[in-house]
Formats: sequence, C-alpha cells, structure tokens
Amino acid sequence: MARNRPKTGARTRAKKAASRPARQALVSHAKLVMITGLSGSGKITALKVFEDMGYYCVDNLPAELIPSFAGLFEDAQDNHNAAIVVDIREGSRLERLPDIISELKKRLDVTLIYLESSDRVLVRRFSETRRPHPLGGAGSVPRSIKSERRRLEPIRNIADLEIDTSKFNVHELRAHLVEMFKPGGERHRPLLVSSLSFGFKNGVPESADLVFDVRFLPNPHFIPQFRPYTGRHPQVAKYIRSFPQTQEFLQKTTELLLFLLPFYVAEGKSYLTIAFGCTGGQHRSVFLAEEVKKRLAKAGYRVKVEHRDSPR
Repeated sequence: MARNRPKTGARTRAKKAASRPARQALVSHAKLVMITGLSGSGKITALKVFEDMGYYCVDNLPAELIPSFAGLFEDAQDNHNAAIVVDIREGSRLERLPDIISELKKRLDVTLIYLESSDRVLVRRFSETRRPHPLGGAGSVPRSIKSERRRLEPIRNIADLEIDTSKFNVHELRAHLVEMFKPGGERHRPLLVSSLSFGFKNGVPESADLVFDVRFLPNPHFIPQFRPYTGRHPQVAKYIRSFPQTQEFLQKTTELLLFLLPFYVAEGKSYLTIAFGCTGGQHRSVFLAEEVKKRLAKAGYRVKVEHRDSPR
C-alpha cells in the first residue's frame, strides 16, 4: 500500500519543530543570577556564595557584555549556571541594564537580586573598612549613598528579590542565599524571623518590624529572688507563665503571627524582626521572645532569638 510522504520542505520544518522543545528544555535549565544594589550591602559576599554553589561568577561585568556572556553558557551541554555583579561602577552604562535584563528573560532563567541596607549600617561599614565609596570623590559617604540610591532606583523597581542586609551578618546572608538557591531544589523565598527582646528604657530597636509592649505583665524584677536572673531561668519563666494574661497573650499573638507570616512570605520579604519590650529587657520580654520562637519554629518557620539588653 502506497504511503503519502511529506515533501522535503515539510520534513525540514518537522525536524525543526521536533528539535525546538529539546532546545527550550536546555535553555530553561541555564540560570543567570544578577546581583546589584548599594555599595557596601554585601554584593561580593553574595557572589562568593554562588561561586561555592558551583556558579560561574564574574564581578563588575560591563553591561554591554552581559548578553554575550549569557550566550556563552545558555547553549552549554552541562547547563552551567552563572552569577554576575553589576553595580554603580558601570556609570552611565547602568541605564541600559533594565532593557538588557528584559531581553535576557526571554531566553534564560534570570533572577535579579537587589541588596539593600540602611544608611546607618552602610556608613558604619565604610568606616570600618576605610574603603572609599565608588561615588565618593570629594563628597561625604552619606551624600554618596543618597546619590547611589537615586541612580539605582529604576533597577530596584524591577528586581525579582530584594534583601536588606543590614539585618544579616555574613553567615546569615550566606545561609539565606544557600537556602533560596540550593542545588537540586526549586528557588523559593524563605523568611528568616528574628524574635527579639529589648528594654524600653534603652529605646525601641531600629530593626523592629513588629513591636509588642509586654509591660502589662507582672514584673519579676520586684521579687528579690528573681532579680539576679533573666526570663530564661526556669523559675522566672514559671512565674511569668503562671498568669492567665500571659497565656492569653501568647495564644493570641501566636495566632496573629501565623496569620501574618504567609503574607510576608508571599510579598517576598526575606527577614522579619518581631520585638518584645519590657522595662529593662531582662525578664518578661526575654521569656516571651523565647516562647514565641519555639511556637513559630514548631509551625515550620526559620526563627532565631536575640536578646538585645540581656544579660546586663
């Protein structure tokens, strides 16, 4: 029985169509992470994290070379991933970056990470390292930071992920990035929660996102045998826990936080500080920070506990 055979042109088109999914699958596996943000925010630290995870890393790649660089590995058989730092050192060429990223995202899995930090922390870091700000010249560091923020704003607006490194030390930033981009897993945005105790007499912590005033609870400070200890001592904790208002506060606060946290995660927030304040930051706030940490960790969140004013 005779069979109709497609014409040569049809066979050629069929071959091209058949090869297309394979190429798309290859491209989809190549990842390009672009790291940008404020000078002093930890971009080089972040780049080293990706290098340790097996990414091919380049610092300060000129913007006009980024498409060519991306082309080197997007068709590679080993699906190699890459990470690059692009920042204010680009000068006027930085204005082209949004268009470059838009074009790259049509071909590659591109993630733009913007590293942020508070002015106070940035000034301190420049003071500690004694390195000049890239925009320094004859101007002050605060003035250079302000100018850099303004010039980077268009790039910040298109970032896929923004991380405030003023709330991280080097080790926490590393752990956070590894958790988000660890090999073999889908990229996700974990939220690191800090349960912080403090004393109002020393001021409210600048890093606090949510503040709970727990001075309404009975104060162990006025019981002589408890005064030398903190809220971590078993007897002090037992005393604070014994009051009905303590139990009700813990229950309602935990319910509120478990309601709020998924929304912070969905928003892409990387770090949340929940602060509990009493008068001196020794007893009530310490106990509650520890207790809330346990409850949130039990619910599956990554939580660390900090005591700003304890021990004395």
